Amino acid sequence: MPGNTWQVRLLFLAGGLLVLLPIFIAGQLYDQRREHIRELKRRQLQMESLSQRLKLALDTSKIGIWELNLGTGELTWDERMCELYDIPAGRDTSQYDVWAESLHPEDLKRAEKEYWDAINTGGTYHSDFRVILQDGTTRWIRAIGAVHTNLRGQRYILGVNWDVSTDIRLKTRLLNAKQNAEERNRELEDARALMEHHSLHDSLTGLPNRRFLDRQLLEEQSPQKPTALLHIDLDRFKHINDTLGHAAGDSMLTHAASVLQENAGPDDFVARIGGDEFVIAVTEPTDETKLAGLAGRIIEQMRQPVPFESHQCRIGVSIGIAMADTTLSDYGRHLLVDADIALYRAKSNGRNRFEFFSDTLKSEIIRNKRVADDILSGLERQEFLPFFQPQFDARTLEITGVEALARWNHPDEGILTPDIFLRTADELNVVPLIDRIILEQTLWQFTRWKAAGIAIPKVSVNVSAGRLNDADLIQSLDGLSFEPGSLSFELLESIFLDDQNQVIAANFERLRELGIDIEIDDFGTGYASIVSLIHLRPARLKIDRQLVIPITHSESQRRLVASIIEIGQSLGIKVLAEGVETMEHAAILRDLGCDALQGYAFAAPMPSAKLIEFVRGELWRKAS
Repeated sequence: MPGNTWQVRLLFLAGGLLVLLPIFIAGQLYDQRREHIRELKRRQLQMESLSQRLKLALDTSKIGIWELNLGTGELTWDERMCELYDIPAGRDTSQYDVWAESLHPEDLKRAEKEYWDAINTGGTYHSDFRVILQDGTTRWIRAIGAVHTNLRGQRYILGVNWDVSTDIRLKTRLLNAKQNAEERNRELEDARALMEHHSLHDSLTGLPNRRFLDRQLLEEQSPQKPTALLHIDLDRFKHINDTLGHAAGDSMLTHAASVLQENAGPDDFVARIGGDEFVIAVTEPTDETKLAGLAGRIIEQMRQPVPFESHQCRIGVSIGIAMADTTLSDYGRHLLVDADIALYRAKSNGRNRFEFFSDTLKSEIIRNKRVADDILSGLERQEFLPFFQPQFDARTLEITGVEALARWNHPDEGILTPDIFLRTADELNVVPLIDRIILEQTLWQFTRWKAAGIAIPKVSVNVSAGRLNDADLIQSLDGLSFEPGSLSFELLESIFLDDQNQVIAANFERLRELGIDIEIDDFGTGYASIVSLIHLRPARLKIDRQLVIPITHSESQRRLVASIIEIGQSLGIKVLAEGVETMEHAAILRDLGCDALQGYAFAAPMPSAKLIEFVRGELWRKAS
């Protein structure tokens, strides 16, 4: 063996590596090249697909695309642009003039200004203008675009055009119709104002009307000022007018006018100021005793039956009385307002009576009217929204549903509960409208929960008596999206038991056909019967919280609740307990066989966003 054996071996090894290493590297590079080719082909196919879809969309929408090189002034139009502008085949469209020459002369200056303003500011471009076609007709074009700079630093403005002639014509017709309607309304208002100006007496009763009353007595410059005012409203007049006809109503008004004139003093002023509203203005010195005697005589005579054809009609009157405060410069005006406030109280206290005005009464009525005004404004501003209180399985504590509760997000007082606004809303007859708003928002939130992966099996929404008596209730639900079985209507126990009401019965049947369950709310505080439960066949009873709260310390209350649960179970009706304030309540109700629980022991009513957090975090289990 030679002495340099290892050197020779290393020399051969290095030579082998010099041969194999380039081969290995070449193989790697070849594999990478093949992968790049495959990726390139894939992206090329995607690009072709996107290009084909874009072309199809543009062809379908008939939108034209244009681009102007701001450096060279070269204009590029596609085929649809030429069609929109009715450019003859073969004409050069690479210059700016082809666009400017096509515009209507009346629109050219404005359109060019909008165009160059967008280019100079580098902002977005938006313009509507007319173009003149080859046959002389015009077409409205809407153009939008934006300035951009490409990778080579060249500035372009790129945009699209499309035909909006139909929209412009429709807008023009609507504008003309609006102007004609406004002009017509002005003419009608002028005519009505003229008629009112010349009409100072009521044609039916012959009494002075409100305008005459204002001129003669209530204005500050009136020659004669009243010392007291009686504001009189006929009770049951609308009922007679609706059932026996307007002739009967006119007869009642004439009779009322004669009674008032007979009882008024020789110098008192009697006027009819509204449909069934009258005023007696006392002009002589008087006191509360005399005014009470006058009001009492009027009420007594108005109670007497009034013959009309073969009927004996009976009406009554409610009277508000106000005495003049002579310290005020325009006390005549204040007098009518004060008498109106007193009348409002007389009607709310049962009608067929009289009430005197006082400062305390004024403060209360003004506060109620302010709430009423705020409610109407709140409806316009969409301030009413639902809060949601979860309901739980009594045994597993799994969420079985939520109840949607109306809340008013008052701009000054914050979140208000129904006990603050519901009575006034009912007087305004807007409770059905609030019900509708809460229903629509609840269904929208239900869809939102589902999209967020929140499993809420069912939502319950309260329904007022007004909605149940609405023959168009089912029709009003058209367009609302919900899954059958996911929505329940909660009805107060006191509003569903009228077996003679065919409208309510028909609505119940149609609701069930739509997949809307019926639940009875506040059960145990009304006058429900077993027969009525069988007739209605509700899906669930809700035991009122007044019955639930005492069960922790009252054996009799516990037996009462147990009886209600047994009744529900015997009829196949699920039972839910409201007002579960403590976990002791929950344990007792579970042992009594109650199906579901709802109350502050688990969760208070909350907005939708907090409900999502509550369900995801299973926060009620921490409370239990």
